[in-house]
Amino acid sequence: MPKMKVLKFGGTSVGSAENIRKVKEIVKSQSDDAVVVVSALGGITDKILNAAKMAILGTDYFNTELTAIRERHEAVVEQLFEGERKEEVKEQVSQLLDELERVIIGVSMIGELTDKTLDKIGGFGERLSSYIISEFIEEASWIDSSKLIKTDSNYGKAQVNFSLTNTLIKAALGEFKGVCIAPGFVASNAEGEYTTLGRGGSDYTAAIYAAALDVSVLEIWTDVDGFMTADPRVISKAYVIESLSYAEAMELSHFGAKVIYPPTILPVYKKGIPTYIKNTMNPQAPGSLITSSQANGKDHPIKGISSISNISLITVQGLGMVGVTGISMRLFSALALQNINVILISQASSENSISIAVDTAKAGVAEHAIRAEFEREIQNGRINKVEVESDLSIVAIVGENMKHSTGIAGKLFNTIGKNGVNIIAIAQGASELNISWVVKNSDLRKTLNVVHESFFLSENVEVNVFLLGIGLVGGNLLNQIQQQQEKLLKQNHLKIKLVGVANSRKMLLDREGISIEGFKERLDAEGLSSGLPAYKDAIIDMNIYNSVFVDCTASNDSPIVYADLLNANVSIVTANKVAASSDYDNYKKLKSIAQKKGVKFLFETNVGAGLPIINTLNDLVNSGDKILKIEAVLSGTLNFIFNTIAADVPLSKTIQLAKEQGYSEPDPRIDLSGIDVVRKLLILVRESGYKIEKEDVKINTFIPDEYFNGSIDDFWANISKVDADFEKRRQVLEAENKCWRFVAKYENGHSEVGLQEVAQGHPFFDLQGSNNLVMFTSERYNEFPMIIKGYGAGAAVTAAGVFADIIRVSNI
Repeated sequence: MPKMKVLKFGGTSVGSAENIRKVKEIVKSQSDDAVVVVSALGGITDKILNAAKMAILGTDYFNTELTAIRERHEAVVEQLFEGERKEEVKEQVSQLLDELERVIIGVSMIGELTDKTLDKIGGFGERLSSYIISEFIEEASWIDSSKLIKTDSNYGKAQVNFSLTNTLIKAALGEFKGVCIAPGFVASNAEGEYTTLGRGGSDYTAAIYAAALDVSVLEIWTDVDGFMTADPRVISKAYVIESLSYAEAMELSHFGAKVIYPPTILPVYKKGIPTYIKNTMNPQAPGSLITSSQANGKDHPIKGISSISNISLITVQGLGMVGVTGISMRLFSALALQNINVILISQASSENSISIAVDTAKAGVAEHAIRAEFEREIQNGRINKVEVESDLSIVAIVGENMKHSTGIAGKLFNTIGKNGVNIIAIAQGASELNISWVVKNSDLRKTLNVVHESFFLSENVEVNVFLLGIGLVGGNLLNQIQQQQEKLLKQNHLKIKLVGVANSRKMLLDREGISIEGFKERLDAEGLSSGLPAYKDAIIDMNIYNSVFVDCTASNDSPIVYADLLNANVSIVTANKVAASSDYDNYKKLKSIAQKKGVKFLFETNVGAGLPIINTLNDLVNSGDKILKIEAVLSGTLNFIFNTIAADVPLSKTIQLAKEQGYSEPDPRIDLSGIDVVRKLLILVRESGYKIEKEDVKINTFIPDEYFNGSIDDFWANISKVDADFEKRRQVLEAENKCWRFVAKYENGHSEVGLQEVAQGHPFFDLQGSNNLVMFTSERYNEFPMIIKGYGAGAAVTAAGVFADIIRVSNI
């Protein structure tokens, strides 16, 4: 038999003259003989059926729809044809439309619309479109599918007589050469009366032709590039699945991927005929190939993710159900009598409960049917609950190769849980082709995105950042992200996306991302007036996956929202020391929530800016080491001051320089008081595993207390009074070859901070500029303590540390 293929074009593909021209180009480019099955012009069948339903009312309203149908077809003919040819085609189209009008007028006069009449009316769109296209494609033949595809007389749900149909198709087209155009959807019974093939009828027509003729391939041309890994309207990173099995295609179509209607491709599935899904608007795209089976692909065991929204879950529960035969049969029989389709079933192994998912529109009827069926069991307490939960969605992952890959379910539910999504019910067949679960509608978008990313269906990991504070640290952070974004994407497949930004006055949120370039202008123009609680609520309401709140402020207020955010499964990266150095119980509470929720609470920059101090300390403790002593120079500001002080640079001048060069706080008394160092020591001791409060730390101040009272102006006016005393002491130190360091210490439960004289040879002695140094003496590092040393102050290095924590959240 000569090589042949079947091409099917849907309603969108033939929806306009422009698209029909594209169809012609595709058909003419074929090197094989072809049967081309076409749908009605997009939306026409709905208009025809609507006109018929209006006609039942006995009014003239149906004329409006008929006029629109006529004008649509005449416009297409007008654009496709010229001269006498146009008039000939227009005349034939007019005759078909007149026939349609007569039937609908008859319906209007009788006031009755039977299934038989609906079938006769319903196929007019395909008869019209196929005739127009057959005339437009030179040398194409037209064949009447209704004469070849034979069904029973069950109008509206006609069943195909395949034995007779296959014989008729082979007789008509077995030796055919060239291009033949055929209407989809239409068929006829033994008496020659019109029937239709129901939902997805044109796909079904194409599959029937393909199977009867044993063609080499079936191509279904539509308005998408193929099967997608997920709905691109929800997941922007979704991409076309190059190849999948029939079983996978049917599963994905059932769960919302409206590319094909599963029953319609059954004839080609049985014959093992490959099927392509192609895009009429983008014919160069390779599309998706559906075949009988797929090679084992462990790298991508999941082919796609799909979902069904507006689902209700009905749970029937009772101890009286355990071990009783026939309960399930009665349940599903009661639902079947009401024509209710059960989408998902989940049953406890104890038989104590059965949960079923149905369309929300049918939930009330389903509940009534179940209560009626089990009325006696409910009355005597054997069944104690028939509960309906609505506003739900079903999500499914599909892939034949899941059964060859261990740990899929574990990874799936761990990933979902870490993002704060509660799973209400689960269903998985023994074939492992599909794992389905139920979530709230409000969690659907987050679920789809995080699962799509987790299973490598997305090439890149995406972290969604909500930034608070766009001052020196925040501004530096954004600059660094912008500079590194391309490299991170290319080398680490990590995309850091700014989805929220706020300062003390305004907030701006955008799920699709905020461009770092020009974000300030956008914040000013589009930002909403807000305070911290409003920003927190907006972040939680967005319910976005892989989200991280980044606090680049020194505010005492911002840590107040940390607990709520962590409870909402939002990770926190903070340069703000307030939370980790607050009351011990609050510190432990935040750590506990993060651990419980499976999210991150990271504050590496709280000590040593960008130095890897806390992370290293965590590694020591988590690996079983015990910290015995901590000695550290933790204030870059104070180290700068005591490295700069000299005969010609008195103490007051060094403090001024520290402020001018950005090392100190705007009010340098915060640094001079030692409070900042106390906070850092608290954090280190706590991360070492010890309970400590701020009051437990002894502070040895080196400037008299009176300088910390009064205004900042008073401070600057009087601080030079201490210069002479410090210069005398400095000269003594210099003579002894010593220097000052402001040191934090912890040992045997005792903590203190204060100025210390350091001799040459001590690790602190050669500490330059604003560098920090931390020494950990532990059970493992006892004779020779572990030393971490480096630049420990400044907005740029602090921002770099925050950046590193954000990357750590991504787990790359």
